[in-house]
Amino acid sequence: MTSGKVRIIGGYWRGRQLQVADLPGLRPTADRTRETLFNCLGQRLDGLTCLDMFSGTGALGFEAISRGAKSVLMLELSAKACDTLKKNQASLGHDEKLGSIEIIKTDAIAHSARLPANSIDVTFIDPPFANESLFLKALAEASRVTKKDEGSYIYIEHPKTVIPENLLKDIPEYGDLWEIQRTIRSGIATGSLLAPKAI
Repeated sequence: MTSGKVRIIGGYWRGRQLQVADLPGLRPTADRTRETLFNCLGQRLDGLTCLDMFSGTGALGFEAISRGAKSVLMLELSAKACDTLKKNQASLGHDEKLGSIEIIKTDAIAHSARLPANSIDVTFIDPPFANESLFLKALAEASRVTKKDEGSYIYIEHPKTVIPENLLKDIPEYGDLWEIQRTIRSGIATGSLLAPKAI
């Protein structure tokens, strides 16, 4: 990763760079973390529907499309970050081989609350670390909208002070349906990959 840019590491757009908006607290998911994450997801996301909450740089969402996802919904509240996401989308161009990307300037939690339950295959959550109250709210919505099937996942990137296992205990109805499958540590950030519990 170079200053002000982040690299797509796999799939159709492998090696292409994304511009990163200059915003306080904007923290792209590290290359090594994304590589490990997508290895866990099976490298390819062919035909899957993805939700990228707090999209930020779009590193996770664009990576998902590059690796065959059917669609990615990117939700981002910052106008500046949203503008950069759209510029990156235009720069990458569109190929009929690739899935669709929808970028919406919106509150990620409020927008997710309007999505149907069990409508998403893979959800990415990466809120600003400075606001820890967002993690429980975001995970609660993700645990509802994400399918509970084998091959469905929630990825949450969080500071070490946030414990996803504890958050799940505070989520009624859906929290006990999920468990941590893999933990990825990188600097100040920890990535937790959640999968539905086997029935």
